[in-house]
Amino acid sequence: MPTATVTSKGQITLPKEIRDALSVHPGDRVMFWRNPQGQVVVEAETRSLMSLKGVLKGKRKGVTVSEMNEAIAQGAADANS
Repeated sequence: MPTATVTSKGQITLPKEIRDALSVHPGDRVMFWRNPQGQVVVEAETRSLMSLKGVLKGKRKGVTVSEMNEAIAQGAADANS
């Protein structure tokens, strides 16, 4: 049975066998919860694509074709000077 040591900051490293069983990778999230019997359960936190809806809202600025052409022309002019 794999084990982990708790650091002074309360952190642990999931053993490779457990990471593989959960199919988690660096940057993934795991959740811990207690079942009705009082046991602690560790699960990979999964998100549906629909849960990401709106994440980029307000962070994207559209440009027109004219603005793109102006930027290209300016970049070419700068490269030639």
